[in-house]
Amino acid sequence: MAFVFVLIILLVLALFGAVHWYMWRRLVRDTTTGPGTARRVGAAVFIAGPLLFVAAMTAERGGAPFWLQQVLGWPGFLWLAIVLYLLLALLVGEVVRPLVRRVVERRSAPEAPAAPEAVGEREPVAVAAPDAVVGAGAGQAGAGAMEPVSEGEGEGEGEGAEGDGTPDDGSDATVTSAATSGAAASGPSRRLFVSRVVGGAAAAAALGTVGYGTYGVLRGPKVKRVTVPLAKLPRSAHGFRIAVVSDIHLGPVLGPGFCQRVVDTINSTQPDLIAVVGDLVDGSVKDLGPAAAPLAQLKARHGSYFVTGNHEYFSGVEQWVEHVRELGITPMQNVRTELPGFDLAGVNDVTGEDEGQAPDYEKALGDRDRARACVLLAHQPVQIHDAVDHGVDLQLSGHSHGGQLWPGNFVAALANPTVAGLERYGDTQLYVSRGAGAWGPPTRVGAPSDITVVELASRQA
Repeated sequence: MAFVFVLIILLVLALFGAVHWYMWRRLVRDTTTGPGTARRVGAAVFIAGPLLFVAAMTAERGGAPFWLQQVLGWPGFLWLAIVLYLLLALLVGEVVRPLVRRVVERRSAPEAPAAPEAVGEREPVAVAAPDAVVGAGAGQAGAGAMEPVSEGEGEGEGEGAEGDGTPDDGSDATVTSAATSGAAASGPSRRLFVSRVVGGAAAAAALGTVGYGTYGVLRGPKVKRVTVPLAKLPRSAHGFRIAVVSDIHLGPVLGPGFCQRVVDTINSTQPDLIAVVGDLVDGSVKDLGPAAAPLAQLKARHGSYFVTGNHEYFSGVEQWVEHVRELGITPMQNVRTELPGFDLAGVNDVTGEDEGQAPDYEKALGDRDRARACVLLAHQPVQIHDAVDHGVDLQLSGHSHGGQLWPGNFVAALANPTVAGLERYGDTQLYVSRGAGAWGPPTRVGAPSDITVVELASRQA
């Protein structure tokens, strides 16, 4: 088993290295004329980037000093997002490259020279005899006065002297050679230009995408509103509003300022109840207690409730459950409470099985009155099947992040029955939030963060 694990790690590292070599080749080697400062800087970037990412992951998982996690987190995790979109942009560039090259060659091609006039046989040219010959004798004057000279006669003797001005065969060869060498010189120049155009466009697209996606996370989640009709909900509970927030992921990158924005957004919706459905933190209470402090400001008429996510089990779950309680939020560990109009239940995340804290649906739901509507808080969408078996009317979940980084939504769909939004499974409905924060890169593309206000609707109203 250990051998298989090591083999997988080596394969992942080899693939990661191959991706970086490809990007270096397209963005650095192909866009520079040779060894120099630009090429050295580019090589340094493509060496430092992956090293920072590995260092950031190692520091977070290994419990390095929190200040070091913060220093490495931003550049290391952002590099992962940049690599993803650089790779996608460059692959698109491979399709576009031949088209760009064709356009450049068409525009830079010289105009075809005009066809030379056809030259036929020349008429013999009459050349006057030299005076010396004329004066030699009158008898020969008539015969030697005019002598026909054939075309080309005496050309060898005329080189360098005044003649008809027509270049010889050697001159033609020189012109042809110069034109050929000029065309050859323009070939590499065109390739360099095309590589710079495609590489520059790919880099701009990738950096722009990551920049906008990071801005979207840091400015805080937006409010999304969903109405969910429940058949068993009494008219008295019609319009009951639950603010659902998941996957805040407080950590080395997202700190107290981000947490305060999340709290302010939740409170602005004036909900009846607040449900924090897991993955609140990525770190210990010692490091992140101050970052989570704004959660004490949450306000709802029927209180705030919390269930564990898989990341709580990586961060000291027992300490966080106790700390959440100190912040005024009620942990729901395989328990149920009766609220006016419906039951609210919460179960542990499936990751708790490894620590003897598995979700216990029988304990939370086994003895309830099934004539009452029931809302279940469970971090992962895969828990919906147990919810269906226990007659739950609505499950509220997170975990998937909606894929977070497109095309990650396709990968998320392989592991989650619902990636985001509201879907029905038999008589049970499942709502999955895309989450308020982000894990790894503080970036979202194609899956904007949200806080969802779920409004329960009675069919008797």
